[in-house]
Amino acid sequence: MDKQQKHLTIILVSIVLFMLGLAFASVPLYRIFCQRTGFGGTTQVATFLPKRVSDRVITVRFNANVDPKIPWTFEPLQKEIKVRAGEQAFAVYHVRNKLDHPTIGMATYNVTPDKAGQYFNKIECFCFLEQQMKAKQSLDMPLLFFIDPDIDKDPALKDVDTITLSYTFFKYTGEIPKDPYGKPRHD
Repeated sequence: MDKQQKHLTIILVSIVLFMLGLAFASVPLYRIFCQRTGFGGTTQVATFLPKRVSDRVITVRFNANVDPKIPWTFEPLQKEIKVRAGEQAFAVYHVRNKLDHPTIGMATYNVTPDKAGQYFNKIECFCFLEQQMKAKQSLDMPLLFFIDPDIDKDPALKDVDTITLSYTFFKYTGEIPKDPYGKPRHD
C-alpha cells in the first residue's frame, strides 16, 4: 500500500469513527438543543421569577396521559387556568397506582403550540424526578410555573392565547432507587 492509499484509508476510517461518535451524541445533543430553544414544545426550567408581569392573559390547559404499561390513573385537578405572562401559577395533578405492589413512573412533557415552549417555565415539577408509588397509593403532585413575559415581544406568538401543557407517565425502566443501606427502596 503506497503512502497516498494509507492517507486515504486514515481519512475514511476517521470519517466513519466521527459519524459513529456523532450518532451516539445526537440524542443528548438534540435534548440539550430542545431544552435551550423550546423546540418541539420542550418547556424551560427556571430558577427565578421574572421581574415583571404583563397584562397579557393566557389560558393554560392541562392534559394527562398514561402509557398502558404502567397501570396508574393520572389527571389534572383543574382543566385550565388563566394566567398573566410573568405571573407565578400553581396547578395540581392527581396520580394513583392501581397495582398491589410499588411501581415507579417518569413523566415526559411538552406544550402546544410548540413555538410556546421557550416561554413556558417550570419552577417546581413532579416531572423532574422519577415517582415511586406504593401499592394502591394516591398522590397529589404540584406544578409551579410561569409564562415568560417576553412572549409579548415575539411576533410569532402574538396569536397565541392558549397553551396546552401535556404530560405522559411511562414506566420507569432505570435503576430502582436505593435506601441508605444499598437495598432497593419499596416505600
